[in-house]
Amino acid sequence: MYQIVPVAPGEQQMAGGAGASPLKKKLANEGRPLVLAGMLGCVLVLAAVVAWCYYSASLRKAELLKTELLDLDKDGFIIRNQAGAVIFTMTFRSGTLDLDSCSKDGSILSCTQSDSGKLNFFIQTVRPKDTVMCYRVRWEELQNERLVEHAMAYNDSHWYGGAETATQYWPIRIQGEEEPLPFITSDIYSNRNAFGGILERYWLSSNATAIKINDSVPFHLGWSEKDRTLRFQARYQDSPFRPPDGQQALPELSYRVCVGSDVTSIHKYMVRRYFPKPIKVPSTEVFKHPVWSTWALHKTSVTQEKLLRYASDITKHGFTCSHLELDDRYTADYGEFDFDPQKFPNASGMFDKLREDNFQVSLWTHPFINYDSINFGVAVEKGLFVREPSGELPALVRWWNGIGGILDFTNPEAREWYSSHLRMLKARYDVTSFKFDAGETSYLPQQFSTLVPLSDPSTFTRRYTEMAVPFSERAELRVGYQSQNISCFFRIIDRDSVWGYELGLKSIIPTVLTISILGYQFVLPDMIGGNAYPNRTTGGLDGKNGLPDRELYIRWLELSAFMPAMQFSIPPWAYDDEVVQIAQKFTGLHETLVAPRVLELAGEVLDTGDPIVRPLWWIANDDEAAYKIDSQFLIGDDLMVAPVLEPGKQERDIYLPAGRWRSYKGEHFDKGPIYLTDYPVDLDEVAFFTWVH
Repeated sequence: MYQIVPVAPGEQQMAGGAGASPLKKKLANEGRPLVLAGMLGCVLVLAAVVAWCYYSASLRKAELLKTELLDLDKDGFIIRNQAGAVIFTMTFRSGTLDLDSCSKDGSILSCTQSDSGKLNFFIQTVRPKDTVMCYRVRWEELQNERLVEHAMAYNDSHWYGGAETATQYWPIRIQGEEEPLPFITSDIYSNRNAFGGILERYWLSSNATAIKINDSVPFHLGWSEKDRTLRFQARYQDSPFRPPDGQQALPELSYRVCVGSDVTSIHKYMVRRYFPKPIKVPSTEVFKHPVWSTWALHKTSVTQEKLLRYASDITKHGFTCSHLELDDRYTADYGEFDFDPQKFPNASGMFDKLREDNFQVSLWTHPFINYDSINFGVAVEKGLFVREPSGELPALVRWWNGIGGILDFTNPEAREWYSSHLRMLKARYDVTSFKFDAGETSYLPQQFSTLVPLSDPSTFTRRYTEMAVPFSERAELRVGYQSQNISCFFRIIDRDSVWGYELGLKSIIPTVLTISILGYQFVLPDMIGGNAYPNRTTGGLDGKNGLPDRELYIRWLELSAFMPAMQFSIPPWAYDDEVVQIAQKFTGLHETLVAPRVLELAGEVLDTGDPIVRPLWWIANDDEAAYKIDSQFLIGDDLMVAPVLEPGKQERDIYLPAGRWRSYKGEHFDKGPIYLTDYPVDLDEVAFFTWVH
């Protein structure tokens, strides 16, 4: 066996063997540890150099993947506040980034590769003002046609926004596991698990963080109670979204995350930046005086005689009226635009009589023309309907009053045809305005085509809301998507005559707060007492012709008096004199106390978009208790309302944020924040408090 040993300069290196001298053998034995030590030293030095290089590269990579309080990893990113606490976490669920493909150029951090192929990913930092930091995030697939999904963690904060829902909570409660569904407008009265008729791709957290999903995204929303996440997904497969004409169906998820100093200021920034504003304040009369609808009282059996009697009773019992709303089934067939001569034998005379008695009338309308209407053939011939995918045949749709076609509001001819009929009604009978019903995408067929192709089905809702513009002074809509600039009243979806959170009395404050956060401020909180449907009414029908429970009706009335507008249908005199007196008291209070404040705030909405009805955290954003209260609200910053929303109660707990408050009884409270437990509130009272400056 050969052994190599170091030799002195000038010496000849020889192979060891039988002819080697004893001295050379000794030198060889003594040199072995030195060789090993030298080799070990070289290895250690090399390891240290490699480790240092790797550490330096890691530092450079870690530094590369940071930008203005944001840290990016292959699986997602986090955002910290100035104090270093994590306030926002987003996880990439559909793929991971190849960090070796990432680079940084100024304020843009970008990557070109994921574990599933090529992509265009970037996060761009934008500081629009000193107190706000925004991050534009985009994940665009260039090869994978499946989907993109990011999951936003709750991070122990409270979240608000998104959509009107049937069971409405404030803040949002994540319940169960839900695979991402198309985030499009739907009728939640008929489908209680869908997203509602008023929605926006916007959420806001108590951590002073807000997220706005871009309009171009084929957006689906899901959630996980187990993981405590909202799941944001972009996909075209098994989806009603379509890529723009000529573009490949490659999904893209893009959004903006903005962080501010507090929740109120970041919301103000987002609303001013991303939401359109109304261009005018609707009719002051509707803010001051109640709307009186025929729906809950008469349903589809309304007639000329019943309408005139209803108007007469309003006057006889001493109530004021902004306008009468003649609801469903005044025409012979759905899709016609004149009065049924059987039910309304002298419509012109009826309107003359109502005008003499100082009543204005608005009419119910909708986008459907049933197949048995004389206008169905006209609309088919003119090509006014939403069509089947082939584009050749009108698509039949089912709605709550039958089967027919739905007008294509992307078609200028359909818009003009519909508008001309409404103008005719207005001119012939001096109709004051219209209640625009439906408009949700859930009434479109699953597969459809429109004259102007719709990448996002909810654009149909937006087009329908535009039909209200010429009548917006007193017009009423129940849908909204990117429609904040339509200057009319937005009605929350029909309520059941029950106490709870599922379309009941307790759902009203959370729903009004939610759509206010979404930018819809001229709110009509539906009819006092609800719809009074026999199978959806509390109190065993109260023993009185199917009326809602008397106590429920009174508490509903009291809450409505502090909303931007009031709407009656079931009249107070259907109960007894005491209910009539309570109703007179609160319609008077609404006119003298609430309406002047609301109108002042309504004027400010045109510039700011700020809510008229506000959550308690609006003035107490460093107060954890204020983020969870869903049974009190503010009108502006200085009028706080705490209605009773529980059956059998003549007291309630009330939370007063820090400040000086004076109660409606004249009491003063200036040691805040405090709870008033079991605060007495009689059946004919609402507890409200005014900020004392």
